[in-house]
Amino acid sequence: MSRVLPRDPRLWVGGGLVLGLATLALLAPLIAPWDPLHQDIALGLDAVGAPVGPSWRHPLGTDPLGRDLLSRLLFGARVSLLVGVCATAIATPLGLLIGLGAGTLRGAVDAVLMRLTDLVLSFPFLLLCVALVGIRQARGISNVLLVLGLLGWTTVARVVRARALIEREKAYVEAARAAGFGLMHIVFIEVLPNVLAPAVVLATLGVAGAILSESVLSYLGLGVPPPTPSWGGMMSEAQPWLRLRPLLLVWPGAAILAAVLGFNLLGEGLRDHLDPRA
Repeated sequence: MSRVLPRDPRLWVGGGLVLGLATLALLAPLIAPWDPLHQDIALGLDAVGAPVGPSWRHPLGTDPLGRDLLSRLLFGARVSLLVGVCATAIATPLGLLIGLGAGTLRGAVDAVLMRLTDLVLSFPFLLLCVALVGIRQARGISNVLLVLGLLGWTTVARVVRARALIEREKAYVEAARAAGFGLMHIVFIEVLPNVLAPAVVLATLGVAGAILSESVLSYLGLGVPPPTPSWGGMMSEAQPWLRLRPLLLVWPGAAILAAVLGFNLLGEGLRDHLDPRA
């Protein structure tokens, strides 16, 4: 039974956080008390000239434009999870293909693919993301997840290549060669299943990295454009009010922390469960 349901607390805590955030994101239109774009102009500012704090009408308070913070947090979860999952869905298969090609074909193919990987890794990741987003000059969710997906494959490629180099020398691969199976069969039927475990773990960790990167880009004004709610954008909007209303910054920061922590714990738990040899 323990093999079916691991007792690793990281799996349970991380999975619980991820499942909870995903549930809140999916049910956001049903449980959000307000439209995230609705501006409650009647509230105005409080006595010290700051956005209104928590109340029965707005449980977490409002932002400087009178929009309900709780509703914007819930809808912001949809943006962060969508970007994180979709960017990882682009990066992981790309890294798998490059790592498999480099590790099994060796020679000139390995050299070219690894030098390409080294070239991408030689640039600071966030700086390269900022540059590419700026070059495209198209703000939006699709632009952000595309850039993050096309830049996030390097770690997967290097890890898969290292495992493929080991697997290609094992007896079952030699037996497949001796039986007359072609290269495609050996790569995708023999080697691929044995390198999937670390790729799945890295994909889980990659979602956390993509969420954090999207938040940074939105904070810098290069991510999801307003008025669409985004956790990074909410932190940027809260910065001028940090001294008067620090909770404006705390709530989206706590949401980012919960999402990144959840995926990291889940990834670490999956690593020990799926790939104990590592």
